[in-house]
Amino acid sequence: MTITAIIIDDERLARTELRKLLLDYTDIEVVDEAANVDEGLEKIEQHNPDLIFLDIQMPGKTGFDLLAEIDKAPKVIFTTAYDEFAFKAFEVNAMDYLLKPVEPKRLSEAISKIREEIAREKADATPAYNRGLLNENDQVFVKDGERCWFVKLGEIRYFESVGNYAKVFFGTNKPLILKSLNALEERLDDRIFFRANRKHIVNLRWIEKIEPYFNGGLLVDLKGGDRIEISRRQTVKFKEMMSL
Repeated sequence: MTITAIIIDDERLARTELRKLLLDYTDIEVVDEAANVDEGLEKIEQHNPDLIFLDIQMPGKTGFDLLAEIDKAPKVIFTTAYDEFAFKAFEVNAMDYLLKPVEPKRLSEAISKIREEIAREKADATPAYNRGLLNENDQVFVKDGERCWFVKLGEIRYFESVGNYAKVFFGTNKPLILKSLNALEERLDDRIFFRANRKHIVNLRWIEKIEPYFNGGLLVDLKGGDRIEISRRQTVKFKEMMSL
């Protein structure tokens, strides 16, 4: 299994040194590199890599800014000269955080994590991948002000429309993202994420209880206590999907 990677760092010497270290890993193929966020976004769009080695402090925009502009986040190993960002990096669930100059032992540990995670995800892959949709095993980056997270779609209970934004409900968090519900619906696998009504898309895996509601609709209880109404129009489609 080959793992494709891009190095994004504004320091040319740092990129060169990391490339040399990665020569010891025959399954890691560095397909490109970039010196800033805008260039990095272009390279990611071009190559769709499995992994990015990402510096945090770069001229103009930071590594966190880059992640906020990607629909589907690759695996990320942060590489930086500053340890002050470590907590934030792990808060967003990055695979690892390496201080420069990168130590070979720490790089080896990070690569091992990546191998295990990618192998597991490929084993769990669903046909949604072939349809160009985001499936429940895909990881997305969510940024709300100064807070940011990597979230697996399967961990999201539901999305709620707030004008041109959407509120994302996972764990105890409910950040706002600059995506309309219609735009999200186009990217999500409709066998898992169901448009319950004008304001909500629910994750079918999180439904715990279903009961009749007024005007021919349904009310679903999600694990965790949330209650979402399925409109009368969508109830017909829902019953067909769930064979009710």
